[in-house]
Amino acid sequence: MASRRFLGRTLARSQALQILFQAEAADRTVADVLDGPYALSDGPLDDFARSLALGTDARRADLDCVIAWASTNWSIGRMPSVDRNLLRLALYEMLDVDEVAVAVTIDETVELAKAYGTDESSRFVNGLLGRVASSLEQGTDVVEVARRAEDEGE
Repeated sequence: MASRRFLGRTLARSQALQILFQAEAADRTVADVLDGPYALSDGPLDDFARSLALGTDARRADLDCVIAWASTNWSIGRMPSVDRNLLRLALYEMLDVDEVAVAVTIDETVELAKAYGTDESSRFVNGLLGRVASSLEQGTDVVEVARRAEDEGE
């Protein structure tokens, strides 16, 4: 996937992305992927990566709802798979991983988008995550707002 070499939590995020990508491509859960053979560009699988991948998969419906709400021009089905999974991963971290600052999550995700995505991925990912971060800073429950918008057909 990427030619860059990542270390620490960046490597863990890269591994989590690879696991999420494999799960989506095979139409399986992350737990199913982890129980069988899976491929990593650089292993062994980090514990933080495992936690991120499992947590992201468990919240996938909520995360997809937030992505659809925050995306201005793209439906989630039209997004490249790498972008979609990067956004899921970052949103999970922003919403549920308290020990990592939102700005750090966004910066790391943009770097992963540069490594794994298209030429436009990093700008798209940064913009969408920035919109969500602004809402979070204002105290908005983005999952609740996104669910309401979905129910209202927006």
